Amino acid sequence: MTDAFDKSRLTRLHDTMAGYAARGQVPGIATAVSRRGETHVAAHGVERDTIFRIASMSKPVAAAAAMILVEECKLRLDEPVTRLLPELADRRVLRRLDAELDDTEPAKRPILVADLMNFTIGFGIPMLPFGLHPIQRAADALDLGQGPPHPQLPPAPDEWIKRFATLPLMHQPGEKWMYHTGIDVLGVLIARASGQSLEDFLRDRLFDPLGMKDTGFFVPPEKLGRFTACLGTNFATSDEIVYDEPTGEWSRMPAFPSAGGGLVSTIDDYLAFATMMLNGGKHGVTRILSRPSVITMTTDRLTPAQKAGGSLLGGYFDSHGWGFGVAVVTRRDDPTMTPGQYGWDGGLGSSWKTDPAEAMTGIILTNRAWTSPNPPDVFRDFWTLAYAAIGD
Repeated sequence: MTDAFDKSRLTRLHDTMAGYAARGQVPGIATAVSRRGETHVAAHGVERDTIFRIASMSKPVAAAAAMILVEECKLRLDEPVTRLLPELADRRVLRRLDAELDDTEPAKRPILVADLMNFTIGFGIPMLPFGLHPIQRAADALDLGQGPPHPQLPPAPDEWIKRFATLPLMHQPGEKWMYHTGIDVLGVLIARASGQSLEDFLRDRLFDPLGMKDTGFFVPPEKLGRFTACLGTNFATSDEIVYDEPTGEWSRMPAFPSAGGGLVSTIDDYLAFATMMLNGGKHGVTRILSRPSVITMTTDRLTPAQKAGGSLLGGYFDSHGWGFGVAVVTRRDDPTMTPGQYGWDGGLGSSWKTDPAEAMTGIILTNRAWTSPNPPDVFRDFWTLAYAAIGD
């Protein structure tokens, strides 16, 4: 039987990651590569059970949680969200993104449940300078979490959705892909559909069944010794700063558990989630999701019109699409991209990809925030070396 990985090339992967940590470029790195039942986990500058802020890698978790409710008929993908979120009835829409907040027209259709996971709600984080347009300034003033994660800032879910409902949409529902906000609305919807807090529902239906014992919206006192500081950059001076201390914003439960960017996790915890997805929704003998639900989540759902002008990076949607909470590769532009590969990144220093064609999952967690939507070199090297280590 052919080995899933070439051992000498795996060594090259681990040595390269260790070099980043030894030089202090990325002080803490945890990695996992798994293929055809062969799994290799490594930690450099941290311990294997170190807890990291996974930021937007929370999004796929929330989408999976919503699909559990779809399977139980507590949500339907094509139903308006107003059944459970009446605050979002009778939406108004800006005539232009740069318009004043009262320059609006009626929404042509309601927001659907699928729009929240597909990021076609009509509202999100524009890929523009912060505060450029009135709608950006208004969202920021309401503490809706439209920038890097700050979990202690947004209000509790009912108040959050009430504030969000005071704003017009940026685009007509279903018209454009816009990043982030839809999944935070989804978190409020999950809580109302399940009759539990988002934290409790994720714990009961995903984290406990998958053995994700260190994943949640905060790190309790007894685990703070395994939590790392997150480093960032002062863009005015280019100096390194501490974005968040271990005893900072993630050391206590937030009022608003952000489905879009609030979770912390470990390399083994997230590997359990990723493996469940690769296995078509099963964890051992336990089925979390049906295989058709996983396929639905990981299929590109965007039209060319929805992709136009909406991506994080120019040209990103030339080779990618979007499913439910995950990016999906649609064209092989380099050896690390297989059509059908899916996953997502976290701006505070994390990345996950699962490749069904190669039966492979890779995850990298670090304690240094990205400085732009372009992956830092350590991430590019990780994916290059992981794919180069395929053994057949």
